[in-house]
Amino acid sequence: MTVIIKPMETDEEIRGKAYVHWKAWQEAYTGFISQEYLDRNTLDKCEEMAYRWPDNIFIAKTGNKVIGFAGCGISRDNPDAGEVYAIYVLSEYYGTGTAQKLMDAATGQLGNCAVIYVWVLKENARAIRFYEKYGFEKDGAEKYMPALKADAIRMELNSTGDRT
Repeated sequence: MTVIIKPMETDEEIRGKAYVHWKAWQEAYTGFISQEYLDRNTLDKCEEMAYRWPDNIFIAKTGNKVIGFAGCGISRDNPDAGEVYAIYVLSEYYGTGTAQKLMDAATGQLGNCAVIYVWVLKENARAIRFYEKYGFEKDGAEKYMPALKADAIRMELNSTGDRT
C-alpha cells in the first residue's frame, strides 16, 4: 500500500477529509466522550467544517481514498508556539505508519516553532502512546471540555524532541 501525504486541495479531498473526521470520531471516541455529542457530530457538520477551514490541512491518501488527515497552525494557548489541532486515521489503517507521516508533515509545517502542542483526551491511551513515541511529553496542563464531557491534557514537543 502506497500512502501519499499532501496538502488538501480538491473538493474530493475536502469531502474525504470530512468523512475521515466523522468516522474517526465514531471509531476512536465512543465511550470517551458524550454520546450525545457524537450523535450531533454528523458527516454534514464535518463537511461544513472542512470547507470552512481548509488551510494547513495535510491528507493521507491511498489511491483516490483519503484515509487520514492532520491540521496544524499557531497554538491557541501561546502565539509563539505551534499546535497540531487534529490528527486522525481510519482505524483500518492503524499501524501502517500513516499517522507518523501525517505528524511529520504537520510538525514540518511548524518547524520554526520552538514548542509544538497537542491536546488529547485524558482517557485516550492509544493516542497518548503515539504522541509519546513521537517525542511529545505531558506538560501538566489540563482542561475540561464541557461539550465532550471529557478531560483533556496538553502535551508538548520541543524543537529538540526526538521525532521518530
